[in-house]
Amino acid sequence: MPRNFRLVAAVAATGLALAACGSAAEEIPADGGGLGSAGSPVSIRVIANDAFAKQWQDQLVPEFTKKYPNIKVTVDGVPYNDQLAKTMLELTGTTATYDAVLADDPWLPQLAKTGALYDLKGPELAKWNAADYDWDDLNPTPLAAGQWDGKQYAVPVRSNLLLMFYNKSLYKKAGVEEPGPQTTWEEYFADAKKLVQDTNGDGKPDSWAVGTYFTKDPLTPTVWQTVLNSNGGRLLDDKMRVTFNDANGVKALQTQVDLLKYAPPGASTYQFNEPLEAFRQGKTATMFMWGSVFKGTAVDKETTTLTPDEVGITTLPAGSAGPGAHRGIWTAGISKKSEHPAAAWTWLQWVTSKEGEQFTAKAFGTFPARNSTLDGEPPADWAKPVYAALKEGYDVVSKNEMWRPRLPESDAVQQVLALQTSRAMSGQATAQQAIDEAAKEITELLKSKGYNP
Repeated sequence: MPRNFRLVAAVAATGLALAACGSAAEEIPADGGGLGSAGSPVSIRVIANDAFAKQWQDQLVPEFTKKYPNIKVTVDGVPYNDQLAKTMLELTGTTATYDAVLADDPWLPQLAKTGALYDLKGPELAKWNAADYDWDDLNPTPLAAGQWDGKQYAVPVRSNLLLMFYNKSLYKKAGVEEPGPQTTWEEYFADAKKLVQDTNGDGKPDSWAVGTYFTKDPLTPTVWQTVLNSNGGRLLDDKMRVTFNDANGVKALQTQVDLLKYAPPGASTYQFNEPLEAFRQGKTATMFMWGSVFKGTAVDKETTTLTPDEVGITTLPAGSAGPGAHRGIWTAGISKKSEHPAAAWTWLQWVTSKEGEQFTAKAFGTFPARNSTLDGEPPADWAKPVYAALKEGYDVVSKNEMWRPRLPESDAVQQVLALQTSRAMSGQATAQQAIDEAAKEITELLKSKGYNP
């Protein structure tokens, strides 16, 4: 998420004005710039998040090059907090630096609204479609992250869900049954009391029940949003009107606040790294976190003290509408300003093909978006329970619409929710006060953007 949504809005407005006044891009040749030849290779650039850009450049690109040696791919990494603003500048400018761009889940509507992304299922790219690219094999939950206004502007390149990790050893020591998809929030909190325990016999608690996001961060509200959705609630209705300012919304936020009672001292400052480290060091019995960290949490000895046999993974506790999860999918699309859309689409199709997904799953532990991968032989034994949890999570996410607001102003809405959530977590406001203020600010924001005047 960007540090200041107003900067993004200003960037977008300026870029759109420039695009309107600037000269039209040169017409794309019939071959889309071609796929290159040995004597005249084609070069394309991809803007990606710096958390995995180098990994892609060092390992994924060489694998792609084995099949398409005449397409030279450069992957540029950008810090997460800068990526949306830079991508908006790219798409609204008059010239193109990047042929393919990546979007975090809530950014896609904003990027698509620029009009600068190809509809990947549209006629413009159809002539370069791979014969074996199976759209129907893509699970509808991650695929939907790249859709906006009835068009497919991007495809999933790194799938992710907010899930519950649990330490089997700590559950056993506490004499508590391991959680599963049917575990309710009431049952979870009853167990949490027992999971705050003294594991070394010195009479003082040294292991706690839970770690997750608690401080001000755009991802912190995703925890109570999941609780809200699992009880059948929504942030906004189909007409983009606030619907979370009710007893269900207050209860959901209070649920996240109450988790602090069973978290380690100082947990109110937790963002991403702190709960991750606490869980990996055996200091917390559960962790509500993005599932993509599983390999580094249960497998990689250089980053964790735990083993695959000790770490379980499942959906978040269930509400009245079922278990919880929250979608967080990185998708990628093709810029209409690209001089080489054929090569860019060839690259993107391969990365998200059955072959490409098998490679990324094995090399990086990346979560799959294809049903054939989820149902097939996992790249390693540790991935079997993970894939099962992921598939369960995909189902509940689609059923109860468990994702961040789906509109071009999504990031701005999430920033408001982050601020008000942090006020409740720190005790500066009650859950009721935080929900009321968030509802007021978001309603005013959306009206200022032309919704529900």
